[in-house]
Amino acid sequence: MCGFVGYINASANEQENQRVIEAMADKIVHRGPDQDDYYVDGDVSLGFRRLSIIDLDGGSQPILNEDGSKVLLFNGEIYNFQPLREELLAKGHIFKTLTDSEVLLHGYEEWGKALLPKLRGMFAFVIWDKNEKKLFGARDIFGIKPFFYYLKGQNFLFGSEIKSFLANPLFEKEFNEERLPEYLCFEYLPDNETLFKHVYKVTPGTCFTWQNGKLETETYFKPKFDIDNETSLEEFENLIDETFKSSVKAHGISDVEVGCFLSGGVDSSFVVHEVKKSHDVKTFTVGYAEEKYSEISAAEEFAKTENVKNYQKKITAEEFFNIVPTVQYYMDEPLPNPSAISLYFLAQLASEQVKVVLSGEGADELFGGYHYYREPLDFAKYQKLPQGLRTVLSKLAQKMPNFHGKRFLTRGAYPIEQRFIRNNYVFNHRDINHILAKPVNAPDPSVFTKPYFDEVQDQDDITKMQYVDIRTWLVQDILVKADRMSMANSLELRVPFLDKEMLKVALHVPPKYRITDETTKAVLRGAALKNLPPVTAKMRKTGFLTPLNDWLRRDEFYNMVKDVFESETAAKFFNVDSIMKLLNDHKAGNAHNMKKIWSVYCFLVWYKIYFEENGSIVKK
Repeated sequence: MCGFVGYINASANEQENQRVIEAMADKIVHRGPDQDDYYVDGDVSLGFRRLSIIDLDGGSQPILNEDGSKVLLFNGEIYNFQPLREELLAKGHIFKTLTDSEVLLHGYEEWGKALLPKLRGMFAFVIWDKNEKKLFGARDIFGIKPFFYYLKGQNFLFGSEIKSFLANPLFEKEFNEERLPEYLCFEYLPDNETLFKHVYKVTPGTCFTWQNGKLETETYFKPKFDIDNETSLEEFENLIDETFKSSVKAHGISDVEVGCFLSGGVDSSFVVHEVKKSHDVKTFTVGYAEEKYSEISAAEEFAKTENVKNYQKKITAEEFFNIVPTVQYYMDEPLPNPSAISLYFLAQLASEQVKVVLSGEGADELFGGYHYYREPLDFAKYQKLPQGLRTVLSKLAQKMPNFHGKRFLTRGAYPIEQRFIRNNYVFNHRDINHILAKPVNAPDPSVFTKPYFDEVQDQDDITKMQYVDIRTWLVQDILVKADRMSMANSLELRVPFLDKEMLKVALHVPPKYRITDETTKAVLRGAALKNLPPVTAKMRKTGFLTPLNDWLRRDEFYNMVKDVFESETAAKFFNVDSIMKLLNDHKAGNAHNMKKIWSVYCFLVWYKIYFEENGSIVKK
């Protein structure tokens, strides 16, 4: 696990390009504190920071091919690199190292972009072809590893994190203010733009070429559900069990010690159970003094049943609030999911013991783990009523005081394409102009999710919800915080549920095996039940809970947020009276505004770091 930076040279001054590329790499030293190296010629500058995991002595990058005509930068792990290496050796390629990195270089020589479907792993990489003066880049099918680029005119920069661009004089830092409404609705931008103008994400399953000042992108993979109603539930459970065990084995390849995050829930426990078979594994758990928000008891109990060491930390309110600037700095873009802070401390705890951890991210999206996936079952009969009647009932319910069933009637008028996304908004579209300092004409947020729904318009509602989550929530939230918080602590995080072979199975599972009246991700729990105690396999999903809702009502933390809400920075973007009303109503117990408050607060903290302090912060 590493980080890379690069840019197309605007100047032939090799000494200046060397200075700039080193400065860019220094910005992401946390991604690779073990080693740095560079490649600079008259056309391109490439830099690399390495966290040594495989071939500790011989895995330095950039890596050149036999004749020095192609240069590779790579961040990630290729889990099937050994058979690919054997195939390439048989074709006459000469390897200098034992790394998975070099397989990409020779694989591209042999197959070109046809290499990409052969890969099983998480990756972002670029290959510079000196002879053709062409740059080729690609990102893995899930978007596990980050990849950004800056494109303005002929200036083209690329790398693992946006903050590296700050060290390059070609980069003109501008806040993408017109996209603020989407951030406030989703808590991220649901497309390939970022909150820095002219900075874009390489989307999952996408490759690109840069040549003669022109960028061309191509989608090489997109998930496609192909429901199999012939295979039985038990057969699917056995297939998941077998495939997951293979995935964990592949994800465990390492020349350093491996650990696991452990919450005590089914996903992380299943990972621990399998890793333990081949590693003397250490597990790591964080929680809070407030017991109802803590996962420590469940994790501790499971660790005892598996006879594995469990390291624990209880996060205090003071630690939580004090680390917010550090977390937002490492995120690159504001991300107000409070669980990111829990994850930061979890990664910090693990990094004191190991260099690599496995975790359970992705199981919920692939196999239907979220409780809101059950909503189509609740609405099934009601949706059979005429649309006109449901619309009338919805409008009547909206005008009435709160009563049991009001939310059901209000939402029941909408099709899944609108109803589902409204369930996840932080701020509704109609709220935006109430809280922003100046009116905006922002499009309805559903505009950004409609293309994803259109891609699965022939599927059932549960499948539609999962697909949109795989393409948005998983990429822009779950995997962002997993990568940034682990790498902030120089820790490699691997996610065996998000495996190419696991996805193949998941895309065939019928919704009736994913979601039932009794439980979520039923088929995965059935597979886990063959290996884990029933209390663990059947444990209700809780997520990374935090006491933030309660803490925001305490004077010291209320005042901390209040100072930021009443700052000059806040007044540039927000109606201060409106955001203070959110905060005051919450403190008084008249409303539950935690998500909205935290979204605004994290944005303001982030903006101060990157646009008022020039992206500088001291790691705590």
